[in-house]
Amino acid sequence: MNKGHLKKDAVFGKVQSSDKNEVTDEELALINNYTRRALSKDEVYVFSVILCDNDIDRDGERFTVEALFELEKLFVGKTGIFDHDPSAKNQTARIFDCHVEAVQGQKTTAGDDYFRLKARAYMPVSEKNKDVILLLDSGIVKEVSVGCAVEEVVCSICGKNIDLCSHRKGETYDSKLCCGELINPSDAYEWSFVAVPSQRKAGVTKSLKKSGKEMKMEDILKCLDEKKQVTLGGNDCEKLSNYIKTLKQAANDGVYYRQSLTSEVLRLSAVIQPDISRETMECIAKSMTVAQLKEFKTAFEKKKREIIPPVPQLYNENSKDKTASNGQFKI
Repeated sequence: MNKGHLKKDAVFGKVQSSDKNEVTDEELALINNYTRRALSKDEVYVFSVILCDNDIDRDGERFTVEALFELEKLFVGKTGIFDHDPSAKNQTARIFDCHVEAVQGQKTTAGDDYFRLKARAYMPVSEKNKDVILLLDSGIVKEVSVGCAVEEVVCSICGKNIDLCSHRKGETYDSKLCCGELINPSDAYEWSFVAVPSQRKAGVTKSLKKSGKEMKMEDILKCLDEKKQVTLGGNDCEKLSNYIKTLKQAANDGVYYRQSLTSEVLRLSAVIQPDISRETMECIAKSMTVAQLKEFKTAFEKKKREIIPPVPQLYNENSKDKTASNGQFKI
């Protein structure tokens, strides 16, 4: 399955300011599930982070509440990095606990109850991480974004694939705001600290996974025609490849037919209107459509018959007997 990463340009989550950075015994037990040896409380730094929510982002998309509960399971154990650079040396923290929480009294842009995905993460207390911890505690580094894969983005108005319906994100239909709803998360890649709040490339990184659902050829072509991004499955890619091969063969046949038609028009033109040079007629023919070439060919053939009328194959122009017929040769 080919996965096309769609960069989001909205900062989506944040490190939560809290005095609950003290690790509990229960949390330490969860942390030590990921360590090669049991760490003590003094060896780890813990903090809370809001990964994402069900509000509409700058791209006019949002996670459904159901999707957040799926991500709740997928993000446990995932690594925190900087600026979505997935290098081993860039790994900084790890999520050891994650849950969806409702924020009482808060609504989304669409007017729904607000839910968010909150995680607890840890990093080892070390000389290398000393500056990072200081940046977190001082609020300098606080924005985060997440990378994940979802099976589909559907329209909040009609429930169809957002790339294939007639509704537009950001517009209102019968008092309901249209947005793309991210459904059925299939994977969570990582979560990233965004060091510069104004960095517009920070945000949610997602990919679409079709989960075996094949698209119709007209739907694929519609996305391409409207210059919309679309991720195709293996069967969809094969279908599109075969379609392109058919188009190539049809194009080759069309080129051969046009060349043959052009040659016939040039031949007839030399007979009907010899005062026009072949070079001039070739220049005119290049600008014609196939339909226009056919029209010229028909007109030239008619004109030729008027100038040079057809005669029977065995007709003898010098015969004295003008009444003689060739009936004996009729079939």
